[in-house]
Amino acid sequence: MNYTRLGTTGMQVSRICLGCMSYGKSKVTPWPGMLSWSWTLTEEDSRPFIKRALDLGINFFDTANVYSIGDSEAVLGRAIRDFARRDELVIATKVNGQVRPDPNGRGLSRKAILCEVDKSLQRLGADYIDLYIIHRFDYETPLAETLETLNDVVRAGKVRYLGASSMYAWQFMKAIGVQRSNQWAPFVSMQNYYNLLYREEEREMLRLCASEGIGVTPWSPLARGRLARPWTEQPETERAKSDQFAQRLYTKTVDIDKPIIDRVNDLAKKRGIPPSQIALAWQFHKPVVTSPIIGATKPHHLDDAVAALSIKLSDEEIRSLEELYQPHPPSEAFA
Repeated sequence: MNYTRLGTTGMQVSRICLGCMSYGKSKVTPWPGMLSWSWTLTEEDSRPFIKRALDLGINFFDTANVYSIGDSEAVLGRAIRDFARRDELVIATKVNGQVRPDPNGRGLSRKAILCEVDKSLQRLGADYIDLYIIHRFDYETPLAETLETLNDVVRAGKVRYLGASSMYAWQFMKAIGVQRSNQWAPFVSMQNYYNLLYREEEREMLRLCASEGIGVTPWSPLARGRLARPWTEQPETERAKSDQFAQRLYTKTVDIDKPIIDRVNDLAKKRGIPPSQIALAWQFHKPVVTSPIIGATKPHHLDDAVAALSIKLSDEEIRSLEELYQPHPPSEAFA
């Protein structure tokens, strides 16, 4: 495993981050509008993937309070206590998503953050969170309220570093400016949606991150598995059939995405390797990318991700993968 600093911090993270969204089934009774977590793995089925990641040298794990309404954090926390030493790992979790049906059950208000950070710590069974990420931009809470509260949880020792996730570049830069003007704890990472099928982040966000020394940890580097297999019209997995968010991400861009998927598979055949390794290798070639977040629900997923670290793509191969891209509308992730 290779390791690198997260942004300009001194903290070293593995070049692969294990995303834990698929781990832990929600035990919460669904409420109207609640996300479906029917496709997630049980704790028994989840633990081998966390153990395998540790065996491969992965020290970076990502979860969120909204994943299975907290069960993902709890499953990860118990596995870490059983399989590893807490201080040797980098644990990231996120806040903002709807975790209760009441009006204050989501968002980035002072009330929500101070409540949710303690609940995340309890579920993780930890004294601190290495990287605390705002899951999305909160349009209903004053930005200064959010940033001051995040500074407070850092100063209280509950959080080591702060990160942000999918938003517009102007929003991220505005937040960074407010933090600097008040000498508050800064954002050190951006967890954005970025892969061969969605490269709009190259226009502004990735340039901003490179300029400001922000670590980039893209989510869905394989586009919900679409870059890991030949093109198919029909969903093949339970998650693909029930993941309404993914359906919003991709259904409008089928015509311009399919040629790229075909190109990835053609190159994979020439190389004699799985298409997922091609798609990940392309991302590893981007200097601004720190650690893509890899979801693993089958035994070969993590092994393929690690193998991609050793794949060197030629300039011609990279041009071949990129030349078919066409502009996309802003991602549904910003909503």
